[in-house]
Amino acid sequence: MVALSASDSTGYELSKRFDKSVANFWPASRQQIYRELDRLEEDGLATARLVRQERRPDKRIFTLTASGHEALDEFIRAETAPTVVRDDLLIKVAGLDESNRGDVADAVRAGLEWHEEKLSAYRKLRSAALGEMSEREYLAGGPDLPGFGPYLTLMRGIEFEESTVRWAREVLTLLER
Repeated sequence: MVALSASDSTGYELSKRFDKSVANFWPASRQQIYRELDRLEEDGLATARLVRQERRPDKRIFTLTASGHEALDEFIRAETAPTVVRDDLLIKVAGLDESNRGDVADAVRAGLEWHEEKLSAYRKLRSAALGEMSEREYLAGGPDLPGFGPYLTLMRGIEFEESTVRWAREVLTLLER
């Protein structure tokens, strides 16, 4: 609903917007987004209008309803549960012993590669969002600036990936001694 509240969108457009805004902390496949749009429509939280196109398949454009905006406002005002981390890699590292040291190191290396790629993607998003401005200049624009909320979440995503990359490198250094 947050992604849809920004503007009327097709599922495809939402998926692209999702990738640039909340995917750094709430990943969803395109199929999940389409299923969620259908559910929002069934629940009366969104409506869809069909747009006929020549030479391309027809598309459905979704709009958040008044009930959808109310539900989003209620969600924002509701108490937020603490974040719970469930990370298979941390379980593997916790199970480290002399017999599986190489396997754990391989798992950490694979995780490191994945997080480095994610960090690179987030940094590209940040560069695109900032354009010619410094981050300080951008943030001085404040909450009324379009894309400000998603940018704040992107900052958190970058911070998370940077700390995970540092941790993985340190673990590998310790395991390779």
